[in-house]
Formats: sequence, C-alpha cells, structure tokens
Amino acid sequence: MHLRCILRAAAAAAARKTLKPSQKPFLIIPTIPKFSPLSPLSSFYSSKSSSAASKSKAKAKSKGKSAKETSTAIKDDDAFPGTEDLDAEDADPEDLSNVADPPPPIDRTLDVGPKGLPLFATTRSIAELGRKDACTYMDFSLADLIAVLAEGLPSGMKREFKETRRSALLVRQNFLDLRDNFRRIVDPPLHNKGVKVRKQIVLDGPVSCGKSIALAMLVHWARSEGWLVLYVPQGKEWTHGGFFYKHPDTGLWDTPIQAAKILQDFLKFNKSRLEQLKCQCYDPIPLGEGAGLGWMKGADSMAMPEGSSLFDLIQTGLTYTHAAVGVVVRLRKELSMVKDVPVLIAIDQYNSWFTFSDYQEPVTPRSCRPIHARELSTVNAYRSMMNGDMMVGAFSHSTAVGKLRKDLPDVPLDARINFPRYSLDEAATVCHYYLRQRVIRPDAFSEEKWKKIYYLSNGNGSEMRWLVPFM
Repeated sequence: MHLRCILRAAAAAAARKTLKPSQKPFLIIPTIPKFSPLSPLSSFYSSKSSSAASKSKAKAKSKGKSAKETSTAIKDDDAFPGTEDLDAEDADPEDLSNVADPPPPIDRTLDVGPKGLPLFATTRSIAELGRKDACTYMDFSLADLIAVLAEGLPSGMKREFKETRRSALLVRQNFLDLRDNFRRIVDPPLHNKGVKVRKQIVLDGPVSCGKSIALAMLVHWARSEGWLVLYVPQGKEWTHGGFFYKHPDTGLWDTPIQAAKILQDFLKFNKSRLEQLKCQCYDPIPLGEGAGLGWMKGADSMAMPEGSSLFDLIQTGLTYTHAAVGVVVRLRKELSMVKDVPVLIAIDQYNSWFTFSDYQEPVTPRSCRPIHARELSTVNAYRSMMNGDMMVGAFSHSTAVGKLRKDLPDVPLDARINFPRYSLDEAATVCHYYLRQRVIRPDAFSEEKWKKIYYLSNGNGSEMRWLVPFM
C-alpha cells in the first residue's frame, strides 16, 4: 500500500513537470441537482437510508466481488462449504444463488440423525407436522418460500440456506406449540384439556435463538391455510429513514414514503384475497402532505366509493401519496372487521416500536428532540395488542434497541413468551445435519466435539454454525 502511494506521487510529480505553461489543468466541477422547494418548515427528511443494512450490504458485495476475482484459479467440487468462508459477514447473506432445492433422495442411509433416528421429516407441509417430527429437518422449495414470504426472508434463514447449500429448516417443539396455539383459536378442539390459548404473543429470548425464523414459518403456515396475514419482516424500517412531518390534526408524525412501502409489501402475496374482501368503513380518509409535493390544494380528505374492496383502498394509498398514511391507518381498522377469513398480524423487530425512532424534531436552533416510535402514525396504529385480533411480535436483539421492561405499554401482561436457544437434543440434530451437508468433515466429527461446541456457544445457533467447521 505504501509503495503504491509512493509510485502515484512520483507519477503526479512527473506529469506536473512535463505540463507546458500554456496548458491549464482541467478542473472538474460537480453538477449540483436542483431541488424543488418543500412547502412547510415542519417537513423533514431523515439523513439515514430507510434500509439499515444498505451500507453493510454494499460492503459485503464489494468484498464478495474481490474475493471471487482472486480465487478463480481454485476449484474443488469436493470442498467443504463450511471451510470456504468462515466469516459470515464476508459473504452476502442476500445471495442465495448457491442454494438449490433438495434433490430426490438417492441414498437414504446418509439422512441419519442422532441415535439412528431419521434426520428429515417425511412431510413437506407445515400443517401436517406433529410432535414426532420435532428435532428433524423439513425441506422447503426455495422458490415457494420466496413466493409465500414475498416481503422478505429473515437474515438468519438466508445465512442458514447459504452456508448449508440446502433450503431446510429445523422443526422445533416451540414452533409447533406456537402453531397449535393459533390453530386452536380458529378451529377449537372438541375436547379442550384446559390448554390456554393466546391471541397476542410476543416472542422474546436471547440473540440467535430462532425467533425470526419461527415467526416466518408461522406466516408460511397461516398463508398456506388461507389466512390473511400482514407480515412485517423488518419493523425497524417503519421508524427509520425517509420523509416525515407532523400532521396538524392528529399531532402525530406521518411518514408517507414508509406508508407506501407498507402497502406495496402487503399486496405482494395478498392481492387476490384483498380483491374479494369489501371495505366495512367508508368514513373519509384524511389527507396529509405528499413526499416533496406539499399539501393537496382544496381538499383535506378523500372518500372511498361504495362497494370498494380492500384492494381498491390500498391502490388509493399507492396512487395518491397524500393519502398513503391515512390508508395504512384505515387498513388497520379494516383488518379488525374482517370476518370471512382469519387475520394475523406478524411483526418482526417488534421491540423497535418501544424506543426512539431515527427522526428528530427541532426545538431550538441548536437542539433537537428525538421522536419516539409511538408518535409515528403508522406505528401508533399497529403497535397495540389490547384488542381481540390475532397478533404476534418478535423481538430482535440485533437491532441494538436494548433491554425493555417486562410490562410493556399496549401489550397484555401474559403475552410475552421466552423462546429458548437450542436444547441438547436439537443441537445433536443440527450437528448431524451439518455433517450431512458436509459443513463438518466426517473424519473430525464426534459426539464429544459437537457437545463441546454446544456448551461453548450456549446453544446459540449462529455461533454453532460458525464454530463447527473448526471441529
């Protein structure tokens, strides 16, 4: 690096000496884009991108590109995937190009778990999973997962697929209990043995214990059963980035760019279902300030025609940016009144709605007040669990929110459930699966070694996946 800097300085000095007096060096003047004036001073733009991982994603892509260029001479079909890239951050978790759907089984003797039990479940439907399938892996079609979870796959799921080169997930008893809880609400058993059901659940637990993956599997199951599911895989995006302003009528802060993204994501999988559901509330929708457009002249509300569907309501919010926030708030009310199909609201990174957002309000010329997430119109409409709607929120401790108190506002006292890390039996299945996928070398695998890794990582799934190649 120092030699390169010396060579560049020498080349620049030589160029200055050879430059004739009549020749003038070129000066590159950057072009400054023209900005259209925004209307009120109460409107602001967040300096951060709406995606918190945009910088890290670009960094990972650049690293991956350079690594690919320097390693083209090495090709080994028998290489172990766990030894190719020991640092998960150096690989792009968004890239699933090396993941293939599971091929038809050729040699079933390889699919052996601990104590000679089957390693994979015999069914490929989450609805058919039973207690006998706990501590086994279930194969998924990657194309089907991307289609059903159109809003996005959890980052932990992407890393698991990428490093094992197979789209399979561990079936855990905690997930089966979560699924059965909501199944009993919609289809109560004839003989209820006193099992308590909860319509509102908050998944809490340590880092990398599988909360986001369990929530995504629950959404996959509910949609395969025909439910209407509002799935938010990154709740923190509701509180970060984009245009924001304070609505004079509500006193809350509106984020029209984020509201449009919410409506677009909700349409990705639910479009056909929303076209069949009619609106139940026809009160005028309040209009706000459009992103970069100011206020709409001569109108402060918009009415939906009689007989409109929920799809028409969402299209209104996407067509008119002034109505985007009002439509998102109205959609929450409409979802509570749907009776034709079960409705589930699933929010990942739910804990980011109980702390301060990325936005700030100027108080004096030299100071700003941080805006709490509850002051945002969209979060204020969807955060509360004090209702009769089915709702699941998952905490994400990778968002640096911090530890929250046990009794959260707008959340029932008994809604919080601790989601544990891997048990010893689950860790045994996981290590045998990594052995099957050649993340672990067969000659280095032993029960003593995988147990050491389990106790060293304390059952943390990400740490175990990172440590097993060192076995």
